[in-house]
Amino acid sequence: MQMKSTNSKLRLPLVRTVTTLTEKIHRPVLSSAAATKTTSLSSLILESYLQPHINDTIYAKNRTLDSYIKSGNVTLAQKLFDEMSMCDVVTYNLMVSGLGKYGIPKQALYYYYEMVSLGIKESPSTFSSVLSICSSQDGFLKQGIQVHCRIIKLGCGSNMFIRTSLVGFYMQMGCFDLGFSLFDEMPERNLATWNLVLRGFCELGRFHDLLRVYHEMKLDGVHPNGLSFCYLIRGCCNEKFLYEGKQLHCHFIKVGWARSNIFVANALVDFYSACKSLNDARKSFESIKVEDVISWNSIVSVYADCGLLFEAVELFYLMQFWGKPSIRSFVALLHLSSLNGNILFGKQIHCCVLKMGFDIGSFHVQSALIDMYGKCRYIESSVSAFESVPKKTTQICNSLMTSLLHCGIVYDVVEMYGLMVDEGIGLDEVTFSTTLKAVSVSEFASMDSCRLVHCCAMKLGFGSDIAVSCSLIDAYSRCGHFQLSKKVFEQLPSPNVICFTSIINGLAQNGLGRECLQTFEAMIRKGLEPDKVTFLCVLSGCSHSGLFEEGRLIFYSMKAQYGICPAKEHFSCMVDILGRAGLLDEAEELTQKAPGRGDCVMWTSLLRSCRIYRNEIVGRRAAKALLELDPEDFSVYLQVSSFYSDIGEYEASMHIRELAIARKLTREIGRSFIEVNNPHIDWSSVQNKKTEDIRHSLRQ
Repeated sequence: MQMKSTNSKLRLPLVRTVTTLTEKIHRPVLSSAAATKTTSLSSLILESYLQPHINDTIYAKNRTLDSYIKSGNVTLAQKLFDEMSMCDVVTYNLMVSGLGKYGIPKQALYYYYEMVSLGIKESPSTFSSVLSICSSQDGFLKQGIQVHCRIIKLGCGSNMFIRTSLVGFYMQMGCFDLGFSLFDEMPERNLATWNLVLRGFCELGRFHDLLRVYHEMKLDGVHPNGLSFCYLIRGCCNEKFLYEGKQLHCHFIKVGWARSNIFVANALVDFYSACKSLNDARKSFESIKVEDVISWNSIVSVYADCGLLFEAVELFYLMQFWGKPSIRSFVALLHLSSLNGNILFGKQIHCCVLKMGFDIGSFHVQSALIDMYGKCRYIESSVSAFESVPKKTTQICNSLMTSLLHCGIVYDVVEMYGLMVDEGIGLDEVTFSTTLKAVSVSEFASMDSCRLVHCCAMKLGFGSDIAVSCSLIDAYSRCGHFQLSKKVFEQLPSPNVICFTSIINGLAQNGLGRECLQTFEAMIRKGLEPDKVTFLCVLSGCSHSGLFEEGRLIFYSMKAQYGICPAKEHFSCMVDILGRAGLLDEAEELTQKAPGRGDCVMWTSLLRSCRIYRNEIVGRRAAKALLELDPEDFSVYLQVSSFYSDIGEYEASMHIRELAIARKLTREIGRSFIEVNNPHIDWSSVQNKKTEDIRHSLRQ
């Protein structure tokens, strides 16, 4: 034990074994008050307990301190701690763990540093509590490493309890290699340590390593629990691991965990839903003997994520007979209405949210409401939902920014970013990513704006974040500064498919088709599998650069080599590639094979190529298809009219134009923008009579 201050008086006797009759009476009452979290009762008992005639022992004070912390009264706990003349390791352990539990990490670490400065030797529980606090907070990696150094200095590194806490800390902070290294060095491991490693591989998505660790765990004689099985099944939540997941399911049934443990059963429902296996997910749900709210949430989310509106609503209806729906159910259903653009259904769910009181205090539901109205393009309702939130958090602000961006109101997104900075609201990777997208798609896309957001992201430690980096690559590419995009990409330590897709898209936008193909090949060599968006970007690059043979090979490799069925967008790119190469018959044949037998984009591309190569036969069919597909678009009439004019049928050309005028269709005015020494200058297509003014502005 140690005196907290040299001015404090030591009151005797401080003997741990001294127990008066009064203490015997108060202890069980204090424990009961702590168990029921009755703060007022604890205060009353404490006042009685601290009467002058009661022995002032550290043991008694620690018991009282523990009761206060367990009942949630941190203020009185701190007051009692400050009044204590002497403290021991148990006292500080109680304060550190208690403050950490109730979300006061900085004060908890302060008490730990005070403990060290007073020369009180830490116990394994001390290190466990401090490492737990560091791992639960962003930006506390440095403090956790300092604690690790002290553990090594004191020679406590071999303690299994402390080593397990260190493994958990590094796993939680994303330093998986350090966590795995510490695990490998452990001479003895318990179930908690094995579960931490299983969790790490689960979060990394390294399924084969999960199975390897599980096998080693069995060989080591450690019996897994429900948590172990949850990590195993969640680690294979991917369509390509469906077969392996089913094998694990069989194993769980064999060892008796599939039905007896509700957490394992719920994990199986989530697994089948992630693999888009609805029938198996429903069977797993129905096999649960006693469902809980998590089970219902899982199955409702399954159907909601798959866009099955009626099935999700039916399950939600049945869920209300079982019990009260939770936040996750409402978030899933609001997300479903966002996907379908079903504003009526979204409003009905909003009414349920208001009725059950989830609109107050639940940031997840509030954020989902803002997002739902934004995705349905009811931006005024989205703003209204945002303004109804009393405390604006980062997540809430991000939802509104995403909604504004979806509705094309990019200036307000940038303004929102500025307000968040001014109000001191925390910025995260979603904030920077959304702001960069808004800056890059704006009519006045500015390099200065991109650099400003980039600098702020780097200052706050988000410079190497994947989402922010991809948005930076897109933003710099759109501004025409591809070298900066390339520099951002090259600084990424381990780029994933999304990063490669972003840089390929930037190359395509800047007409660098050959570099597109080279980057695509580099991605394949790294063992990364391209997705639909990657193929679309590569085909776009081939189209812009006239790489006909290469584009054709990539298009047909989608299905043959990667099992990806080309969508309309891929067919449109391929039609454009064939049209540019003059292979108009093959391009027309491809439009017939496309989903929905072609759309306006494909036929417009084909008609443009027919004008270039003077192919009257295919052009007539393309013109007819365009007028049938979109008779309300003025640009369609303009394209068809120009085609007939090119082939010498001027009367047909005039007839098409008159038809557009009769339908009262108007042409959207084209605009051009340039940036000269920061100010932006814009012109519209109706200003063609002011050529001299334009030239004068350019000379300036």
